[in-house]
Amino acid sequence: MAPEYALNGLFSVKSDVFSFGILVLEVISGLKSKGFYHPNHSQNLIGHAWKLWNEGRPLELIDICLASSCMLSEALRCIHVSLLCVQHHPEDRPNMASVVIMLGSEIALTHPKQPGFFTKMESHEAGNQSSSTNEMSITLLEPR
Repeated sequence: MAPEYALNGLFSVKSDVFSFGILVLEVISGLKSKGFYHPNHSQNLIGHAWKLWNEGRPLELIDICLASSCMLSEALRCIHVSLLCVQHHPEDRPNMASVVIMLGSEIALTHPKQPGFFTKMESHEAGNQSSSTNEMSITLLEPR
């Protein structure tokens, strides 16, 4: 969910770009954004990707199953584009037409700024990987 929607309840024309960036990170990493847990730090998936990017280790984000069957340069480009898509301010994100061009060509890409929702979870959240409890009840309707 884009920061402008989560914080203010407002969609922008770049909210879909943010969501696409998250989707790309999930596909590349093989991990879900929701409930992401890393044993060495308490950052979310975006924070984890940003940390690896800044440390010069973005290829560590790639899922092992994907790494053996993809071109690493293309995977690195996908990570780079996804980080451009998840920037905090909508005006810093590319539009979807630009994203398509970036993914389909080898044009130079700008350096991403710090992403939106680059957060650290509280210690009790980081260790909690459980899902929500389904409290749904089933009502059987019978005619009179």
